[in-house]
Amino acid sequence: MNDQLWKALDEVIANEVVPHAQVVDLQGVFPSKAMEALGDAGVLGATVPKDAGGAGLGLAEAATIVELLSRACGSTAMVTMMHFAAVPILVAHGPRDIVGQIAAGRHLSTLAFSEAGSRSHFWAPVGTASPAGEGRVALNARKSWVTSAGNADSYVWSSRALAADGPMTLWFVPAATAGVSISGGFDGLGLRGNGSRPVRAENAVVGPTAMLGADGQGLDLAMQLTLPWFLVLNAAFSVGLAEAAVREAIGHVTGARLEHLGQRLVDQPLVRNDIGRMRLRTDAARAVLHDTVAAVESGREDAGLRVLEVKAIAAETAIEVTDLAMKTCGGAAFRKDLGIERRFRDARAARVMAPTTDHLTDFVARESCGMPLLDGA
Repeated sequence: MNDQLWKALDEVIANEVVPHAQVVDLQGVFPSKAMEALGDAGVLGATVPKDAGGAGLGLAEAATIVELLSRACGSTAMVTMMHFAAVPILVAHGPRDIVGQIAAGRHLSTLAFSEAGSRSHFWAPVGTASPAGEGRVALNARKSWVTSAGNADSYVWSSRALAADGPMTLWFVPAATAGVSISGGFDGLGLRGNGSRPVRAENAVVGPTAMLGADGQGLDLAMQLTLPWFLVLNAAFSVGLAEAAVREAIGHVTGARLEHLGQRLVDQPLVRNDIGRMRLRTDAARAVLHDTVAAVESGREDAGLRVLEVKAIAAETAIEVTDLAMKTCGGAAFRKDLGIERRFRDARAARVMAPTTDHLTDFVARESCGMPLLDGA
């Protein structure tokens, strides 16, 4: 990443993300100002190729961006992560003018894969696409818990195939498309500002150029272009939360005192043991994250396996580390001002985001045993 973009990112985090992180969480409000600032700073267009007007950054730099944002605000990091996960498919198959807007930081996108009917089985959409005349297509679906719903400018949308035999087709769906509506709000345990809400399409008509790639090939495209970015960046999100919890816990135990003993909390062996375990787990997860990025970028033979592993490893690490931070810091960690309980809540999300930790564990076993990842594949 060039120095100017690094500096701009640091300024946005310091001036917009950190000061508003607690309000975003407490009030459950979308971090609009932070996302606008990230767009102005060139961060939202960072992964668009240079020849399309972006910074041309790769997976490694995107992971660093997401981790740094996650240390400050999980909701802002998740919104950015989902945008980055949508960008590769849009760069490869989306409208050129939209790619230009993304590069300029003027267009926020997100994924709309999971559905009420198939839940975390994102690879099995039940939403449909049907001809609507003059090459247009009508989409009908009940999407569940779409990040940035009502705030994103577009959705990378999945449906059953229009006419082909494949399991899925992908579409570029502008958020303002008639028939697309947001239902309900989000009052969740964690990531309270990520705007995750159900999205419904009722005869939402898109134009002939809305199809991303070939009809029926959406699952293959998602597995090749979207899923690696989603899984790796989700891991970076979890590592960022764990790192924040470690730093906050260290700050507390090195500053708080047991006056009757004339000691700091960190002078207690049991406290140091917990801090050490937190540091070990966080650093180990980050090492797996960096190795996964290296495997993907070099085309290493084990890249596919690493991609399947990394989100599960990092998600479970963040849960363990934030739990230890709550234990280590005791009653102080239950207060909002320390920030640990927010990370504790935010960390629970990655485990259940599709593909869930349980599904990824099964995928890792299947890959290791030479079996197809999905039944019937």
